[in-house]
Amino acid sequence: MIVTTQKPLDEVLGFIAPYTSVLIAGCDGCTQPPRGLREAKTLSQLLELAGRIQKKSFNFKVTTVAKQCDNYLAASILKPQMEGVSAVLSLACGIGVQTLAEVFPELPIFPAQNTHFMGAEEREAGILEERCAGCGDCLLAVTGGICPVARCSKGLLSGACGGSKEGKCELSPDRDCAWCLIYEQLKKQNKLHLLKESRPPRDYQLSGWRVTT
Repeated sequence: MIVTTQKPLDEVLGFIAPYTSVLIAGCDGCTQPPRGLREAKTLSQLLELAGRIQKKSFNFKVTTVAKQCDNYLAASILKPQMEGVSAVLSLACGIGVQTLAEVFPELPIFPAQNTHFMGAEEREAGILEERCAGCGDCLLAVTGGICPVARCSKGLLSGACGGSKEGKCELSPDRDCAWCLIYEQLKKQNKLHLLKESRPPRDYQLSGWRVTT
């Protein structure tokens, strides 16, 4: 089970403000409360009204995926709907957002949710890679859909440490440097200017609670 809360509407509106045609993708997977088609439609209506106040017109497409964290499902369901879309707003947890960022690297994928707590089902075989730390303040909108909190060995928020070599983490030659991945992703999207923005230190209190209503 993954517990999420919706980001403030103004923050989400700021993500999609530069774009006109936006696909809002719900997720019918393991997030609680549910973030499926009904919630995606509600969010599109709220954003449309908020956009009118700011004299901004959006063209929303609304859909949902059984599990956004499944590469095959995400590609097969969403790819036919990508024509004319300039950005995607995901109602999934941080793992789903990052999956969409991998499946559609040419498009900016924005999180509509903050992820707070994750419980994974046990698997008898296979390797699981942590993709989301449930920090409570999702940065994926400005890091190309790649989480530096979970995927950088040092959890750095403002760029690489300088110890990486040939795109690999200094702690292990088998581990990709998260910030090298972020750089390449932002380069594909012509958004390298985001790397120049300074970020405040991580607020650990945001990931310290485990209650939702």
